[in-house]
Amino acid sequence: MPKINGNEIRPGNVLEHNGGLWAAVKVDHVKPGKGGAFAQVELRNLRNGSKLNERFRSADKVERVRLEQKDMQFLFESDGMLSFMDTETFDQVELPAELLGDRRPFLQDGMTIVMEFHEDEALNATLPQKVVCKIVETEPVVKGQTAANSFKPAILDNGIKVMVPPFVGNDEDIVVNTETMEYAERA
Repeated sequence: MPKINGNEIRPGNVLEHNGGLWAAVKVDHVKPGKGGAFAQVELRNLRNGSKLNERFRSADKVERVRLEQKDMQFLFESDGMLSFMDTETFDQVELPAELLGDRRPFLQDGMTIVMEFHEDEALNATLPQKVVCKIVETEPVVKGQTAANSFKPAILDNGIKVMVPPFVGNDEDIVVNTETMEYAERA
Protein backbone atom coordinates (compact mmCIF):
# COMPACT_ATOMS: atom_id res chain seq x y z
CA MET A 1 0.00 0.00 0.00
CA PRO A 2 1.29 3.47 -0.81
CA LYS A 3 2.52 5.68 2.02
CA ILE A 4 1.70 9.37 1.85
CA ASN A 5 2.88 12.35 3.87
CA GLY A 6 0.64 13.79 6.58
CA ASN A 7 0.05 16.99 4.59
CA GLU A 8 -1.25 15.02 1.55
CA ILE A 9 -4.34 13.67 3.36
CA ARG A 10 -7.58 14.76 1.69
CA PRO A 11 -11.23 14.31 2.76
CA GLY A 12 -12.46 10.93 1.56
CA ASN A 13 -9.04 9.25 1.78
CA VAL A 14 -9.04 5.89 3.56
CA LEU A 15 -6.05 5.40 5.87
CA GLU A 16 -4.68 2.51 7.85
CA HIS A 17 -3.99 4.03 11.28
CA ASN A 18 -3.65 2.47 14.76
CA GLY A 19 -4.48 -0.98 13.33
CA GLY A 20 -7.83 0.09 11.86
CA LEU A 21 -9.28 1.50 8.65
CA TRP A 22 -10.24 5.17 8.93
CA ALA A 23 -11.88 7.57 6.45
CA ALA A 24 -10.76 11.21 6.55
CA VAL A 25 -13.95 13.22 7.09
CA LYS A 26 -12.52 16.72 7.57
CA VAL A 27 -8.98 18.02 7.02
CA ASP A 28 -7.72 21.40 8.25
CA HIS A 29 -4.18 22.51 7.37
CA VAL A 30 -2.82 24.59 10.25
CA LYS A 31 0.31 26.75 10.16
CA PRO A 32 0.92 28.07 13.65
CA GLY A 33 3.13 31.11 14.20
CA LYS A 34 5.64 28.98 16.07
CA GLY A 35 6.58 25.43 15.09
CA GLY A 36 5.91 23.37 11.99
CA ALA A 37 2.71 23.13 9.99
CA PHE A 38 0.39 20.17 10.47
CA ALA A 39 -2.88 18.72 9.24
CA GLN A 40 -5.70 18.39 11.81
CA VAL A 41 -7.69 15.40 10.53
CA GLU A 42 -11.09 14.16 11.71
CA LEU A 43 -11.22 10.40 11.08
CA ARG A 44 -14.19 7.98 11.12
CA ASN A 45 -13.62 4.28 11.68
CA LEU A 46 -15.06 2.30 8.77
CA ARG A 47 -15.79 -0.78 10.88
CA ASN A 48 -17.49 0.64 13.98
CA GLY A 49 -18.18 4.30 13.10
CA SER A 50 -16.19 5.81 16.00
CA LYS A 51 -14.50 9.18 15.46
CA LEU A 52 -10.96 10.31 16.15
CA ASN A 53 -9.10 13.61 15.78
CA GLU A 54 -5.42 13.30 14.88
CA ARG A 55 -2.59 15.68 14.02
CA PHE A 56 -0.29 14.68 11.18
CA ARG A 57 2.92 16.62 10.57
CA SER A 58 4.22 16.76 7.00
CA ALA A 59 7.04 14.38 7.96
CA ASP A 60 4.59 11.74 9.29
CA LYS A 61 3.94 8.84 6.91
CA VAL A 62 0.51 7.18 6.78
CA GLU A 63 -0.68 4.26 4.68
CA ARG A 64 -3.38 5.13 2.19
CA VAL A 65 -5.71 2.22 1.44
CA ARG A 66 -7.38 1.81 -1.94
CA LEU A 67 -10.84 0.34 -1.69
CA GLU A 68 -12.26 -1.78 -4.47
CA GLN A 69 -15.59 -0.43 -5.74
CA LYS A 70 -18.41 -2.60 -7.09
CA ASP A 71 -21.92 -1.82 -8.26
CA MET A 72 -24.44 -3.63 -6.08
CA GLN A 73 -28.24 -3.80 -6.22
CA PHE A 74 -30.35 -3.18 -3.10
CA LEU A 75 -32.68 -6.10 -2.32
CA PHE A 76 -34.37 -5.64 1.07
CA GLU A 77 -33.99 -4.64 4.73
CA SER A 78 -34.54 -6.95 7.69
CA ASP A 79 -33.62 -6.55 11.38
CA GLY A 80 -31.61 -3.37 10.74
CA MET A 81 -29.48 -5.01 8.05
CA LEU A 82 -29.54 -4.00 4.36
CA SER A 83 -29.09 -6.78 1.80
CA PHE A 84 -27.33 -6.08 -1.50
CA MET A 85 -26.55 -8.31 -4.49
CA ASP A 86 -23.59 -8.22 -6.87
CA THR A 87 -25.16 -7.90 -10.33
CA GLU A 88 -22.42 -10.00 -11.97
CA THR A 89 -21.81 -12.87 -9.54
CA PHE A 90 -25.17 -12.71 -7.70
CA ASP A 91 -23.31 -12.87 -4.34
CA GLN A 92 -25.23 -11.25 -1.48
CA VAL A 93 -23.73 -8.85 1.07
CA GLU A 94 -25.27 -7.39 4.25
CA LEU A 95 -24.46 -4.04 5.83
CA PRO A 96 -25.98 -2.33 8.90
CA ALA A 97 -28.66 0.24 8.00
CA GLU A 98 -27.12 2.91 10.28
CA LEU A 99 -24.12 3.03 7.90
CA LEU A 100 -26.19 5.19 5.52
CA GLY A 101 -27.34 7.45 8.38
CA ASP A 102 -29.92 10.08 7.44
CA ARG A 103 -29.65 9.11 3.73
CA ARG A 104 -31.23 5.69 4.42
CA PRO A 105 -34.79 6.76 3.34
CA PHE A 106 -33.49 7.51 -0.19
CA LEU A 107 -32.56 3.84 -0.72
CA GLN A 108 -35.20 2.35 -3.04
CA ASP A 109 -35.94 -1.26 -4.05
CA GLY A 110 -33.71 -2.39 -6.92
CA MET A 111 -31.50 0.73 -6.69
CA THR A 112 -27.89 0.33 -7.81
CA ILE A 113 -25.37 1.67 -5.30
CA VAL A 114 -21.56 1.70 -5.19
CA MET A 115 -20.15 -0.51 -2.45
CA GLU A 116 -16.54 -0.27 -1.26
CA PHE A 117 -14.60 -3.40 -0.30
CA HIS A 118 -11.28 -3.98 1.45
CA GLU A 119 -10.04 -7.56 0.98
CA ASP A 120 -13.57 -8.95 0.41
CA GLU A 121 -14.97 -7.09 3.45
CA ALA A 122 -17.80 -4.66 2.64
CA LEU A 123 -17.13 -1.37 4.41
CA ASN A 124 -19.18 1.42 2.87
CA ALA A 125 -22.10 2.07 0.52
CA THR A 126 -22.63 5.22 -1.55
CA LEU A 127 -26.04 6.19 -2.91
CA PRO A 128 -26.44 7.73 -6.36
CA GLN A 129 -26.00 11.51 -6.19
CA LYS A 130 -29.51 12.18 -7.49
CA VAL A 131 -32.69 10.23 -6.67
CA VAL A 132 -36.25 10.70 -7.99
CA CYS A 133 -38.91 11.07 -5.25
CA LYS A 134 -42.63 11.89 -5.28
CA ILE A 135 -44.09 14.77 -3.25
CA VAL A 136 -46.98 13.59 -1.07
CA GLU A 137 -47.76 16.84 0.74
CA THR A 138 -46.99 20.51 0.10
CA GLU A 139 -48.76 23.85 0.13
CA PRO A 140 -50.84 24.68 -2.96
CA VAL A 141 -49.37 26.76 -5.78
CA VAL A 142 -49.93 30.48 -5.22
CA LYS A 143 -50.31 32.56 -8.39
CA GLY A 144 -48.07 35.61 -8.67
CA GLN A 145 -45.48 34.26 -6.26
CA THR A 146 -42.03 34.65 -7.79
CA ALA A 147 -39.58 31.78 -7.95
CA ALA A 148 -36.65 33.96 -6.91
CA ASN A 149 -35.31 32.54 -3.64
CA SER A 150 -38.70 31.60 -2.22
CA PHE A 151 -39.16 28.00 -1.17
CA LYS A 152 -41.91 26.08 0.61
CA PRO A 153 -41.73 22.87 2.68
CA ALA A 154 -42.71 19.56 1.10
CA ILE A 155 -42.91 15.99 2.43
CA LEU A 156 -41.64 13.23 0.12
CA ASP A 157 -42.97 9.67 -0.26
CA ASN A 158 -40.08 8.44 1.95
CA GLY A 159 -41.02 10.80 4.82
CA ILE A 160 -38.15 13.28 4.31
CA LYS A 161 -38.92 17.02 4.40
CA VAL A 162 -37.27 19.21 1.74
CA MET A 163 -37.71 22.80 0.59
CA VAL A 164 -39.07 23.10 -2.97
CA PRO A 165 -39.81 26.06 -5.30
CA PRO A 166 -43.38 27.42 -5.18
CA PHE A 167 -44.33 26.06 -8.64
CA VAL A 168 -43.97 22.42 -7.54
CA GLY A 169 -47.22 20.77 -6.42
CA ASN A 170 -48.54 17.54 -4.86
CA ASP A 171 -47.94 14.17 -6.61
CA GLU A 172 -45.08 15.59 -8.70
CA ASP A 173 -41.81 13.73 -9.14
CA ILE A 174 -38.71 15.73 -8.23
CA VAL A 175 -34.98 14.98 -8.25
CA VAL A 176 -33.28 15.24 -4.83
CA ASN A 177 -29.52 15.52 -4.30
CA THR A 178 -28.66 12.80 -1.72
CA GLU A 179 -25.44 14.52 -0.59
CA THR A 180 -27.05 17.85 0.37
CA MET A 181 -30.61 16.44 0.79
CA GLU A 182 -32.00 19.36 -1.22
CA TYR A 183 -34.30 19.79 -4.23
CA ALA A 184 -32.37 19.70 -7.51
CA GLU A 185 -34.98 19.79 -10.31
CA ARG A 186 -38.29 18.43 -11.58
CA ALA A 187 -38.14 14.86 -12.80
